[in-house]
Amino acid sequence: MPLSHLEHFLVQTEDIERTRDWYCDVLGMVAGPTPDFKFPVVWLYIGDRDVVHVTEGGKDVSENRIAYLGQQSDATSGTGVVDHIAFRATGLRTTMSRLTGLGVEFSQRQVSDQGLYQLFLFDPNGIKIELNFDAEEAAGLSPEVMASDLDPANA
Repeated sequence: MPLSHLEHFLVQTEDIERTRDWYCDVLGMVAGPTPDFKFPVVWLYIGDRDVVHVTEGGKDVSENRIAYLGQQSDATSGTGVVDHIAFRATGLRTTMSRLTGLGVEFSQRQVSDQGLYQLFLFDPNGIKIELNFDAEEAAGLSPEVMASDLDPANA
């Protein structure tokens, strides 16, 4: 499972627009294309790479957010607002076999319009890790949750 780069981190907030504007105005990021997860989220870019994802957090997140990502913290301030750290990886089936062999539980997700197949797992400290693989590596696999199957009414 060679990792190629840190992909992004997800910040959960009570005010997506304010958080988006801060990263754009203060750090010079640019809001850009965001896949349809069926819950509120905005992606912020440096050049052509999305590096910060911002979504709603707190106690009243949408059903779709919980169905797709889960939620380990309802914090909306402090370091508890970082929901997960994502890495781009290769070797999906080898990675799944390795994780299974090590007794590491993981869940499988996919966003139809993103072109990625995702594994979510937790480090020993409870930090959620997202591993992103090209969707072509997932031929024949079925994720537990497909974003396109989520109900838009639960966003």
